[in-house]
Amino acid sequence: MASLSLAAFGLSYAGVAGVRRWAERQQVLDIPNERSSHTHPTPRGGGLAIVGLVLIGLPILALMAGSFSWRAVLTYMAASAFIAGVGWMDDRRSLSARFRLGVHIVAAVMAITGLGYFTTLTLPFGVSLHLRWLGLPLALVWIVGLTNAYNFMDGIDGLAGGQAVVAGAFWVVVGWRDQLTLAAGVGLLTTAASLGFLAHNWPPARIFMGDAGSGFLGCTFALLPALASTSEPRLLLAGALVMWPFIFDTAITLLRRLRRRENIFQAHRSHLYQRLVIAGRSHAAVTSLYLGLALLGGLAGVAWALAWPAADVILLLIPMAGLGVWAGVVWSERQAASATIGVRRGNSSERQSRR
Repeated sequence: MASLSLAAFGLSYAGVAGVRRWAERQQVLDIPNERSSHTHPTPRGGGLAIVGLVLIGLPILALMAGSFSWRAVLTYMAASAFIAGVGWMDDRRSLSARFRLGVHIVAAVMAITGLGYFTTLTLPFGVSLHLRWLGLPLALVWIVGLTNAYNFMDGIDGLAGGQAVVAGAFWVVVGWRDQLTLAAGVGLLTTAASLGFLAHNWPPARIFMGDAGSGFLGCTFALLPALASTSEPRLLLAGALVMWPFIFDTAITLLRRLRRRENIFQAHRSHLYQRLVIAGRSHAAVTSLYLGLALLGGLAGVAWALAWPAADVILLLIPMAGLGVWAGVVWSERQAASATIGVRRGNSSERQSRR
């Protein structure tokens, strides 16, 4: 396992470098526009290295372990590769949001058919929901929603790659602790490959992940609870906890845009992390904040998955942290607005003094 993860990291680092050179020659570049958080044309498609290494490494790991369900392996590979493929098409030439959504729904149906879905969901403080057939539409919303949320959150340097490292490591810990070898293997490969990419993507980024990589990772983390075990009802919430920064940001932004009657399919810069950058926070600072939030989610997820005695209390930290993030964004925007007004008044006074 250790040798395979080291190989995945090294190959990912070299692979991303190769993709970067190819993208520069072929002009596969992310050109800045009014919605961008970057200012210079930057190669995209670095996530292809993550996709390739996970999809090639998983069958090798399955053969080495000898205990994986090949049905589960092939289902995951087919669904995630399908999403990565349409993402790469979108990286090369922009596709409509509705077409991409349709592909994501088809991939989700493929995954549910091959992996099944949760029929029971265990929540904090002894609450247990018997979903039965309602687990099917819940699984569809979960897979499609997280796939798209991951894509939405891939907007500043290091954010999507860093989240993948933390979330992948979470599944390694939970998988090995409970002998969920398939989940641990996917987590290990994802962590190693994403770490190799992150070495090129940490602020200031030399290459972007692209929709191929972000969609693939979103699908991967949506399917990991089912890859681990659909018979353990604690795993779905555990998987959501480690992804909570992306889920929270996307949900808050979506509700805000719906309340304003904005077109939710139209590109924008109103995510919480984007608003922090617009307010003057650096990419490194915002990414570090979100990685800290992901680590908190990982701790809560481990506590919940392993049924720690204090798990219910630890989970209370998540809504508190979410409230803190929202308050921090509002405060940062007010500070930035006050500074802008001060500069304008200063410039106005200077012009008047010259007259």
